[in-house]
Amino acid sequence: MKRSGSRHCLHRRSRFSSRERDWLKEDVKRGCVYLYGAETATATATAPASVASTVTSSSSDLHLVLCTVETPASEICAGQGKESLYLQLHGDLVRRLDPTERPLHMVYEYLASLGFEDPVRIQEEATNPDLSCMIRFYGEKPCQMDHLDRILLSGIYNVRKGKTQLHKWAERLVVLCGTCLIVSSVKDCQTGKMHILPLVGGKVEELKRRQHSLAFSSAGAQAPTYHVCFESLAECQRWYRQASKVVSQRMSTVDLSCYSLEEVPEHLFYSQDITYLNLRHNFMQLERPGGLDCLYRFSQLKGLNLSHNKLGLFPILLCEISTLTELNLSCNGFHELPGQIGSLLKLNNLKRTVIDNLEGNKRVTHVDLRDNQLTDLDLSSLGNLQQLHCERNQLRDLTLSGFTLRALCANSNRLTTVNVYPVPSLLTSLELSRNQLEYVPDWVCESKKIEVLDMSYNLLTEVPIRILRSLSLRKLMVGHNHVQSLPVLLEHIPLEVLDLQHNLLTRLPDTLFSKALNLRYLNASANNLESLPSACTGEESLSMLQLLYLTSNQLTDQCIPVLVGHPHLRILHLADNQLQTFPASKLNKLEQLEELNLSGNKLKTIPTTIANCKQLHTLVAHSNNISIFPEILHLPHIQFVDLSCNDLTEILIPEALPPTLQDLDLTGNTNLVLEHKTLEIFSHITTLKIDQKPLLTADSAGASTFWSHGLAEMAGQRNKLCVSALAVDNFAEGVEAVYGMFDGDRNEELPRLLQCTMADVLLEEVQQSAIDTVFMANTFLVSHRKLGMAGQKLGSSALLCYVRHDTADPTSSFTLTVANVGTCQAVLCRNGQPLPLSRVFSLEHCPEELQRVKEQKAIVTEDNKVNGVTCCTRMLGCTYLYPWILPKPHIYSLPLTVQDELLILGNKALWERLSYLEAVTAVRHVHDPLAAAKKLCTLAQSYGCQDNVGAMVICLNVGEDGCTCEANGLNLPGPGGFASATTVKDAPKPTTPSSSSGIASEFSSEMSTSEVSSEVGSTASDEHSATGLDASLVPRPERRCSLHPMPTLGIFQRQPSCATFSSNQSDNGLDSDDDQPVEGVITNGSKVEVEVDIHCCRGKGLEASPPALEETSLIVGPEEDSGGLFFRFRRQNSVSCAALLPVSRELQKSPSASCLYGKKLSNGSVVPLEDSLNLIEVATEAPKKKTGYFCAPAQLEPEDQLVIPRDLEEEVKEQLKHPQDARGTADSEPWGETQADRSEELDTAL
Repeated sequence: MKRSGSRHCLHRRSRFSSRERDWLKEDVKRGCVYLYGAETATATATAPASVASTVTSSSSDLHLVLCTVETPASEICAGQGKESLYLQLHGDLVRRLDPTERPLHMVYEYLASLGFEDPVRIQEEATNPDLSCMIRFYGEKPCQMDHLDRILLSGIYNVRKGKTQLHKWAERLVVLCGTCLIVSSVKDCQTGKMHILPLVGGKVEELKRRQHSLAFSSAGAQAPTYHVCFESLAECQRWYRQASKVVSQRMSTVDLSCYSLEEVPEHLFYSQDITYLNLRHNFMQLERPGGLDCLYRFSQLKGLNLSHNKLGLFPILLCEISTLTELNLSCNGFHELPGQIGSLLKLNNLKRTVIDNLEGNKRVTHVDLRDNQLTDLDLSSLGNLQQLHCERNQLRDLTLSGFTLRALCANSNRLTTVNVYPVPSLLTSLELSRNQLEYVPDWVCESKKIEVLDMSYNLLTEVPIRILRSLSLRKLMVGHNHVQSLPVLLEHIPLEVLDLQHNLLTRLPDTLFSKALNLRYLNASANNLESLPSACTGEESLSMLQLLYLTSNQLTDQCIPVLVGHPHLRILHLADNQLQTFPASKLNKLEQLEELNLSGNKLKTIPTTIANCKQLHTLVAHSNNISIFPEILHLPHIQFVDLSCNDLTEILIPEALPPTLQDLDLTGNTNLVLEHKTLEIFSHITTLKIDQKPLLTADSAGASTFWSHGLAEMAGQRNKLCVSALAVDNFAEGVEAVYGMFDGDRNEELPRLLQCTMADVLLEEVQQSAIDTVFMANTFLVSHRKLGMAGQKLGSSALLCYVRHDTADPTSSFTLTVANVGTCQAVLCRNGQPLPLSRVFSLEHCPEELQRVKEQKAIVTEDNKVNGVTCCTRMLGCTYLYPWILPKPHIYSLPLTVQDELLILGNKALWERLSYLEAVTAVRHVHDPLAAAKKLCTLAQSYGCQDNVGAMVICLNVGEDGCTCEANGLNLPGPGGFASATTVKDAPKPTTPSSSSGIASEFSSEMSTSEVSSEVGSTASDEHSATGLDASLVPRPERRCSLHPMPTLGIFQRQPSCATFSSNQSDNGLDSDDDQPVEGVITNGSKVEVEVDIHCCRGKGLEASPPALEETSLIVGPEEDSGGLFFRFRRQNSVSCAALLPVSRELQKSPSASCLYGKKLSNGSVVPLEDSLNLIEVATEAPKKKTGYFCAPAQLEPEDQLVIPRDLEEEVKEQLKHPQDARGTADSEPWGETQADRSEELDTAL
């Protein structure tokens, strides 16, 4: 049986009729159950009252059953004419439902356990057919075929059973799975009717009388034989090779785990040589023909695994198997054990005993006490102790016996002292990292055979010279301490690995490289090194150093010649130092170099001699001043090149790129211009990153004022990148933003799926609820469901950050809502200090989750993982690990303030290597968010990260600096006229209100034309007049930005007003350009009602303005007796606000009733600027979203500038000083004439 997917999930909602929907809405305890595998039938009148059935002709094996939470499985079976119902969770095992179990109640409980809380929402989710990927019901038991990863081969072939010629050949489905051959008819392959033939110890032979045929036989005299005829010789040979491996396995072992079995196949009892039987993860029954009560028939059985069978009661007859020495009955829900189990204990060869006093047990050699709450541990009485694991406790003191001690692992505790007596002469490995040790114990220095010493993340201030002089030490890890200096080496030492990162070192011992000739790995990053010791004292260097990490030091160009003494260097990291040049002659001698990282320096060029580094496959040199593209495209093994955030202007490339080049990053080079030919050559690269020239609209300009982001992702030493990110600076067509990070650990499918779908899910959920904890939680839960089959076996950590205005309080600042599952985290930099916003859901970091998982009978393995799969307890996906792994997120909201500088998003690999404070300090003063994100990833890699690492940095500017309100100190023209500016630009023509700048327009789908027209009358006058550019200044409302909306008592109280737009050229809704009907526009001459939400607006112009004040005022005023509203254009410091005209009940036709300066199409392109453009066309071109909001980009004409000659400046100022006179002149003009005169200036009436 194939893993359950969503094959019938496309149009199943059409199964509900209006009457059925009404029936569901009456009570939240009502719902539906999708029943798979049932035969086509019609709804019968004999069905019980609480059960109704609906069948569609599109899928003959799918029934939709309406029922209540009280409806038992027996009642549904009676209505459908079935014997039993079967339940399948997460496309895995299938079990028979008890007649009293209630399917709909099980679905509701399942959804509630995932995290849904609202009963109405639970009812809605239960009717979603996509849920079948997680929980599915069958009317007949499906055949367990290829739903497991143990499938080796499968196909439909001609099969004959038996060795005689009397049997006929018939078409059968044949599967080689695990150690068995499964044969079933094609018709019954989905009903569970199958024959299982164990092949271990059997035979597989080629038939000479029939071409391309094999004979499969099981062990034993009475075992059956199956002849299978294949279609080709190649297929026959493939089956023969695979089956031969199976039959050659030990006869004593039979693995039938994960087969959804209720009893052991009968023919298996004929194999009396079976010594080990694995029945794990089935649904074994007690009293059945092949049930557990019959297992005593295996006379040679020594090992039996019955874990995860939900037995409930201990099978007493198992005690009669006298040969049994190993029995696994874990995860079966036993409440008590029978007294007969004593007979098994006497016969077992016990290897572990549990007694109250360990002092009496002198034979204990290995002790594992990981992941407990121990505070003190004294095992000095265990004289034969060889190995101790006590990681992740709360130990402060540890006392051991050192007679036979060989390995001690006590990481992640609070140790201040470790006492071992006598000195452990056999000790080879000592791991004491992440403790509170202030010195290296003396007994460690006296150990003669110690090879590995890890004391990183402690409080050490020095490294004893006896440690460095040890003749056995191969690996020394003392990073993340307070070591200020190292002792001088006088003798040769065998040290191979030395980790000194994150200390206070200013220099390394002068004899380090000359005495440690076996040193292959040195990491001295994050110190204060200003120079490096020489690698050799003579003419020839004997250094074997291969990996050198020197990131984040104070190294200058003087250290480069020293590197020549290490001819075997393969990896060199010199990022974030003070390098200005890299001598070409020195780089020429590093011929074995494979990875070079020079980012974060002040380099202007990369030497041309880099072409001699024939083994180079990775070059990272971002965040420098490089202006010339290095000569690296001739290297035969080059794979990854990162030259982002430099000063590149052009690239000279060969006609053919190296075939190994996979990733080229050129982002952040603002002056780089790539020709079409160059782009065509680069198109063959798997990953090419270049800057996309932004098309600034009112939306993007407004959003970019408050925040901007930079993203960096690095694959490390892995072949694929399993980290994806989501960044939407202008979300929901308004001044909002969404950022996310998704880490799939070992899979790339789920992060990509979440990257593509999660923002859309959030947009839908925000429309349904304004409560942050509700819409964020539902976003994660719905995304979890939408993963479908991909989420059954795969999982991903997820982090989502949503920046928005509080809808309940428009005058408030922005609110940041963060939700996460897994190990991705977000950190906010507030006033220079880190503020963690996420919660790590892992067994190590969350004791509550560990307790929950243990209570639900999960297996926590030695490496601290749930069932040996993942350390996370909350993820998206991995549904087969339910209920231990849940998708319910942690949610945290806080208002953003002026002190908030940065928001950093990172995956697990980033935060494992960088602390919150170090990450914030490293990028706080980096103005370019892309360079900041690159720096974080570079630091993580230099600190030892070899996995995928992803970082996103969002620069925040939500304080008063980002405000453009007139009340915030911006200079405004007073009654005396303009300020001392000689150049005044023309006011931009009226544009469609932009949602990102605070003006949103929405088609009213719930209001009729008459209702809209009646509302128009309440907010606008019947008669209006307009004034030109030379009109006088009149009192007008104060312009506000999105940070400071107008108070609720003011005239711009975010009140909805309605306007009626008509076509600019015709009465039938045809576009003026192509004369084709515009979608969504009535073609009978009717007008289109558009509901406009008018509030404060803020946008950013397309072109930067000089610091000097440049402004133009455009006043559109009504007649004095009209009492209508008027608006004004204003341009200052590249800030433009849309001009709004008064609203009338019936807008008279004009040559152009709406005008835009550019139309952004759905594919991101922008049409040429036009003098007239129908607003209705733009509205219909907008994305069809449930919000109904559309965005009309406001673009300014570059030529739209009005330069006032010096001789006319005084005249203009004089006119501006007398607003009353100018108004009187304007009022004296008839409305029709005024409107006609202004038609060329003001084309949008609102």
